[in-house]
Amino acid sequence: MDQQRLDKWLWCARFYKTRSLAAAALQAGRVDHNGQLAKPARQVRPGDQMLLRQPPFVVALEVTGLAPQRGSATLAATLFRESASSVEARQALAEQLRLTAVVEDPRQGKLRKNNRREREAFKRSGWD
Repeated sequence: MDQQRLDKWLWCARFYKTRSLAAAALQAGRVDHNGQLAKPARQVRPGDQMLLRQPPFVVALEVTGLAPQRGSATLAATLFRESASSVEARQALAEQLRLTAVVEDPRQGKLRKNNRREREAFKRSGWD
């Protein structure tokens, strides 16, 4: 096996839970394959470069192997190699998101209506 459909590879590598979710992400333009937007039927070979946008994270990786079917997580980890800069950027963003998370104290009781609306407006403003 020297090539594989991109949607099937993304599913086998466990980036998406189902193959249809992988195909939907490809149709939405969230995956670049060798510098070009990819469609689900694009063929993947070892050595190909990919850029996956899984908001809020962006993952840059290289294909190192193919799998005929979805297997364990340890097998899936052998199918790709993430670049060092991508790992650093993803970890920095995860840490930033963790530090900016709004923590509510449940002992204070239920929020009033206007407080809930303020919280929702704040959450929406960060993703526009």
